[in-house]
Amino acid sequence: MEQIIGPLTKIGRFLLALPMAVFGILHFMAADNMAPMVPIPGGAIWVYITGVALIAAAVSIIMQKKARLASTLLAILLLIFVFAIHLPGVMAGGDGAQMSMMSLLKDVAIAGGALVYAGTQPID
Repeated sequence: MEQIIGPLTKIGRFLLALPMAVFGILHFMAADNMAPMVPIPGGAIWVYITGVALIAAAVSIIMQKKARLASTLLAILLLIFVFAIHLPGVMAGGDGAQMSMMSLLKDVAIAGGALVYAGTQPID
């Protein structure tokens, strides 16, 4: 069974980390567009901090250095997005509600995957 689980975990590691790295880069490329979505004062600075966090998590997961901690913190970050950004958008209704719901479900799914991955990693 380990002959199957090992390669799948490696593939899953990259499927989790690479999109997070891209999302992190996009935070730097579109900070001004994302800043109005930030629900706390500071706008663009929080977008940049989030970009750094996403890239750091991706690097940690790919390099398998503190991967358990990184994937757990990534899941927490994504769940913060769910409750602070996406859920209010869904609750507001209107034209943006469907897009908010898609983002909410995407972040919940990725957070779940990050927690599953965290469970496969040794405690550092």
